[in-house]
Amino acid sequence: MAETHTVPTYQLNDGNTLPAIGFGTYPLKGEDGIAAITAALETGYRLLDTAVNYENETEVGEALRRSGLPRDEVQVTSKLPGRHHGYDEARTSVHASLERLGLDHLDLHLIHWPNPSVDLYVEAWQALVDLRKEGLIRSIGVSNFTEAHLTRIIEATDVTPVVNQIELHPRFPQEKMRQAHERLGIRTEAWSPMGKRRAPLEEEVVTRAADRLGVAPGQVILRWHVQVGSLPIPKSSSPERQRQNFEIFGFELTGEEVEAISALGESDGRLFGGDPDSHEEM
Repeated sequence: MAETHTVPTYQLNDGNTLPAIGFGTYPLKGEDGIAAITAALETGYRLLDTAVNYENETEVGEALRRSGLPRDEVQVTSKLPGRHHGYDEARTSVHASLERLGLDHLDLHLIHWPNPSVDLYVEAWQALVDLRKEGLIRSIGVSNFTEAHLTRIIEATDVTPVVNQIELHPRFPQEKMRQAHERLGIRTEAWSPMGKRRAPLEEEVVTRAADRLGVAPGQVILRWHVQVGSLPIPKSSSPERQRQNFEIFGFELTGEEVEAISALGESDGRLFGGDPDSHEEM
């Protein structure tokens, strides 16, 4: 097991920072969910990721209060659902998220997905831009946007998202989107960073690196994220697994290992799997 090391931070395009790993809270609910989120904070996670559609903003806020940590030491992300994309609806949605969380501001708020058939994501983005100016949100970003979606909101508002949170893992390394983010000055965040049931935990390139470093295969995958510039948001209700996922900053993969893990990937021909309205991460 790697030793715990200080978590590095990323500078965002608005001058704020994010820790290089976050904690995903879906589908943690109820007292068990609060306990799991509190355990993650005790482990050292300082970026919590929730969403209106996860229906656990109340639990995230309660875990933060129970942790006893100062508010300014923990960054909370939530997400605007596709059904709230009108300008007024988006503003109302953010206020409701703050009420459920019991917070006076969000550190990061994302548009959960562009919901292109409705085509109101530019209005939703303008609402987030204005709420940031009003101090209710510190940083604003998006999730599951294509390069075309990103370009449109940037051109419409002259405001670039600080992050785009996308499905990203060794089976789906999203090289084209990562390159687009690099050009635009957007930090890549990764949901489903392991790949869920498709996680390559037993692939030789992963197990060989794990054996060399004396770490778990899952740690190798999360370290791969760090080294390709992705901010992973792993999730687990197990305190032991939470600690293991967190301890990825005391070792380093070789360039050859990073390339070999990336080579496990499929075509970049899709952005996310399935119907985004029904997906657990939406």
